[in-house]
Amino acid sequence: MTLNYSALVVALLLSQAKSFMGPLEDDNVPEEWVLLHVVQGHIGAGNYSYLRLNHDGRIILHMQSLKGDADLYVSDKTLRPSFDTYKLQSATCGHDMVVVPGDFARPVGIGIYGHPSHQESEFEMRVFYDQTVPQDPFDKGSYSSEDFQKESKSAQAAEENVQEEESILWTILIGLLKIVLEILF
Repeated sequence: MTLNYSALVVALLLSQAKSFMGPLEDDNVPEEWVLLHVVQGHIGAGNYSYLRLNHDGRIILHMQSLKGDADLYVSDKTLRPSFDTYKLQSATCGHDMVVVPGDFARPVGIGIYGHPSHQESEFEMRVFYDQTVPQDPFDKGSYSSEDFQKESKSAQAAEENVQEEESILWTILIGLLKIVLEILF
């Protein structure tokens, strides 16, 4: 009887230790997801740590705050996303998850923020690739005619601004030169 109780106590202690340490593997991760990378780190209160994602396709970021509270900010517009400039975010206490769509422009900026409520935060982020989303090999690098027109118009506008600035500078320089020549002669 005491052997059964001691075995029960040991089993209970082991289960508590396992839940305290946190899951080493996510049991709820689908088989179609491929683990690409595991990132572990520490971040101070109110500070950011930045990562860059270059891998194409639908990417899932699973981040677990092991100590403190680390938050996740993602953007395809800036490589240094923050709580002011981001497209996707997860700011929970504990488990954070962000799904980066396959149509996000690469590279994708990932910002990990140490919440000020804790002096230091420790995190582990697992980066998964979702194989269930088919990729069109001809889609990458293609542009719509609207995008091309916008880019060409903005390039033309920038060139015109440069020419206009040069013209103003030449006009001022020639005017100053005329004044200097009148004074001398």
